[in-house]
Amino acid sequence: MNKTFNLLFYVKKTKVNSSGEAPIYLRITVDGKISEISTKRTIQASKWNPKAQKANGSTEESRSLNYYLKTFEQKVYNVYHELMKDKEAVTCENLKNKLLGLDERNRMLIPIFQDHNDRMEKLIGKEFAQGTLERYKVCLKHTKEFLKWKYNTSDIDIKKIDYAFLNDFEFFLRTEKSCCNNSAVKYIKKNFGKIIRICISSAWLDRDPFLNYSSTFNEVTRTFLNEQEIEKLFNKDFKNERLSQVRYIFLFSCFTGLAYIDTQKLTQDHITIGLDGNKWIFTKRQKTKTTSNVPLLPQAEQIIEKYKDHPACINSGRLLPVLSNQKTNAYLKEIADLCGINKELTYHIARHTFATTITLSNGVPIESVSKMLGHKNIKTTQHYAKILDKKVSEDMSNLKSILQKKEEMRKQG
Repeated sequence: MNKTFNLLFYVKKTKVNSSGEAPIYLRITVDGKISEISTKRTIQASKWNPKAQKANGSTEESRSLNYYLKTFEQKVYNVYHELMKDKEAVTCENLKNKLLGLDERNRMLIPIFQDHNDRMEKLIGKEFAQGTLERYKVCLKHTKEFLKWKYNTSDIDIKKIDYAFLNDFEFFLRTEKSCCNNSAVKYIKKNFGKIIRICISSAWLDRDPFLNYSSTFNEVTRTFLNEQEIEKLFNKDFKNERLSQVRYIFLFSCFTGLAYIDTQKLTQDHITIGLDGNKWIFTKRQKTKTTSNVPLLPQAEQIIEKYKDHPACINSGRLLPVLSNQKTNAYLKEIADLCGINKELTYHIARHTFATTITLSNGVPIESVSKMLGHKNIKTTQHYAKILDKKVSEDMSNLKSILQKKEEMRKQG
């Protein structure tokens, strides 16, 4: 709480202009500290009443000046009470700044976006993956190009971002950048949306431009391998050892649900005996930092055993000799061709295969699958995993049997 707050109008006689008039200043005193501000008005020193802090006389000119000074004084008091109401510390400096509008500086979009990306880059490997950063970098690039295309400018005040801005940005992404629906919506909602959420959380925006924005993602049919295709991978005799190696690492993820980066980082320390007395993989997902604990199926355990003495595993301390993501995906395309699998094979398909063919299709509840995949929300698991018609048929056959037995018991009773 401030002990003192005083205002004093005075004439600065040392700054008399060519017309013989001196500027009128307002001295603000807060807790003994002084700041002064110009009223943008002047008066002849002889016409100023220092005791009454106003112009002498009753001329129209004097009355007009005194009314202006009274209004100016009231404005200062209003700002003072506003600071008190917002529980901000009242100082000469912030009182003066707020009065002059200096605290309401424009915040521009591009520096805020760039600062976000710079911070994210320093957290690569700790909180974020490189691929996540790349997507934000591309979104920033698209944003700069959109500003040039739509507004012929290199930046924009964040307060000017509204519903129309978002719609125009989405239109630009779809037309000028040829983005498909899901890519355009993801750039707008997830990447650009995060920057807007930062602005709102920092109290730089008092309204959310996304309030009425309603673009949605189209459902994507996820690719996965069926039992026959998995069998083909296991049984194929590759002459090239690298192809064979990539095949087994891929199959390992088919039976554990681990993403590429999580498989690559596995060590013997991640293998632990669970409460059931069996071997489990206990790890945290690199992408979301969520726990992913998976019972080790025999197929996955055999692959670990196969590579336990591999030079790459011995030298690195890793559980499996995982090649780079780029090389792995390149080899997977060749593997698919050699195995007669008519699907564009990428490493991520292993997670979909685990969710769909290995677990859900064999009666594992989706809640358990979601936990093993390390998903925070079961909706994410539902996007990954599709119930096969075969499983629906089996479930309905079981239901039919149960209903028939109930009907028989009813007749007997």
